[in-house]
Amino acid sequence: MRRLVLVAAALCALAACRKAEEGNAVAPAPPANTGTQVKNATGGMIPDRSYKSPAEHLFVEKCAMCHRQMGMGTVILARRMDPKIAMLEQRKDLTRDYVTTAARNGIGNMPRMQRGEVSDEQLAVIAGYLAKGKP
Repeated sequence: MRRLVLVAAALCALAACRKAEEGNAVAPAPPANTGTQVKNATGGMIPDRSYKSPAEHLFVEKCAMCHRQMGMGTVILARRMDPKIAMLEQRKDLTRDYVTTAARNGIGNMPRMQRGEVSDEQLAVIAGYLAKGKP
């Protein structure tokens, strides 16, 4: 019985590790936006959660809770600087290096984001999205 419990615990730990590894993979391309609502698995209508690009999808998944409308990061930035540039997606002065450095080291009230939260590949995609083609 004891051996069975240990095997079950090991299998659970392995499954958790695999799930964590999958969570750090770069997000696959989301489906194209087909309208404002889509059917869910039970046939009900829900808001369409499609994004314009895989990069936007990744930004929303990893950063939007703080850096979109009414997020803590956006609200704090709006207090410190011009509210028009508090929304990171609207800024034109962000570079890839700045976004990467700010995310990895933290800046102001923003804590550092470790590789377990956002992989280097994911952060590169997000930085490119926010820099919008700047070097």
